[in-house]
Amino acid sequence: MNTLIQNAIVADRHVFKGDILIENGRISALGQHLSAPAGTTVIDAAGATVMPGLVDVHVHFREPGYTHKETIRTGAQAAAHGGFTTVVAMPNLDPVPDNVTDLAALIAKNHHDAQIHVQQFAAITHGLRSTNLTDYAAMKAAGALGFSNDGVGVQDAATMYHAMKGAAAVDAPIVAHIEDNGLVDHGVINAGPKAQALGLPGINHVSESAQLARDLTLAEATGVHYHACHVSTKQSIELIRDAKARGVHVTAEATPHHLLLDDGHIPGDDPMFKMNPPLRSEADRLALMDGLRDGTIDLIATDHAPHTQAEKTGSFRDAAFGIVGSETAFALLYTSFVRSGWCTLKDLIGWMSTKPADAFGLDAGRINIGAPADLTIVDLDHAYQIDPRTWRSKGHNSPFIGRTVYGKVLWTLVDGAVAYQEEGTL
Repeated sequence: MNTLIQNAIVADRHVFKGDILIENGRISALGQHLSAPAGTTVIDAAGATVMPGLVDVHVHFREPGYTHKETIRTGAQAAAHGGFTTVVAMPNLDPVPDNVTDLAALIAKNHHDAQIHVQQFAAITHGLRSTNLTDYAAMKAAGALGFSNDGVGVQDAATMYHAMKGAAAVDAPIVAHIEDNGLVDHGVINAGPKAQALGLPGINHVSESAQLARDLTLAEATGVHYHACHVSTKQSIELIRDAKARGVHVTAEATPHHLLLDDGHIPGDDPMFKMNPPLRSEADRLALMDGLRDGTIDLIATDHAPHTQAEKTGSFRDAAFGIVGSETAFALLYTSFVRSGWCTLKDLIGWMSTKPADAFGLDAGRINIGAPADLTIVDLDHAYQIDPRTWRSKGHNSPFIGRTVYGKVLWTLVDGAVAYQEEGTL
């Protein structure tokens, strides 16, 4: 199927007003007043902005094992609704994809059930919590993009060292959930004045930075590509900045919620604000923003973590950690960062599309002739309210419900096919 997008503002490394012709799933022409073969589908963007499809390297689709929270189908629909054309799913599932049979079955289901590109991380260790490494060569050959125990920090240094050596040997990244369980000590909220005011057990910031310091030392020794998930503290930013200066192959992500919220924004004992890592201090949030601007933080990832209403009801003490993000990330960041003048749209596209694609070697993130026609068309000019009744995700657990934002996704195209279309668009 061929498609012509007309009357668009095309935003990538350069911005121009014009058209995009898509043939056989790839971009075949860029310009103004393009003509197309007979039978071509025409999308009139009517002045809306076309961007490279967004890329999210950290989502939880919950299938298999937890389909009451999300499925591959609903997670992919939510991602498309949020403008994402490629995502990478985490392996904290049941069964855990820690062997070729389960991994291959999961990858096949990703391809079958999702209308976007869904890549898959396999487990670092069997069952996530063991010290027994999985077969990295076999898992990569079966399609694993890299290896992660997300949701669980690797507690044993020797295990992580050997994991890094094994991943480096097959040229695959280690994608780390950074958390020392002993230092977390059953906390549920960032340690500090808010935790004290609410009478809740706090999580010390060193639970992240202490394990990160260990891992960066091991990454330097092994030469592995080490990716730090959901970085949240000022100390972590300083450690990553220093490691990059030494030539350590480290990339790092920050989430929209850690960039936009800190524990001062928590209104009370409201579990919609409970996440892991927790919302930190304002100083930590500002350090994350500085790290994003100077390149210490490479990219933004949502950590989309759907839960049921029952799991997010009650108190911080008992509720599940995590919030959804696929359907709100771009609009929240565009509204808060671009419209405020803190960064440009080009910067945001870099952090949410080009740079995550580059970090993990994905064929995505650019509008070029010959590139896959993975595109997101957004209305940047009209405000709307975040309303979970419009979401495709099963999870409605978000502290951002009701916010007024700009940047509504109108179309999401994957390999030239429509993966999402806003009701009422032509």
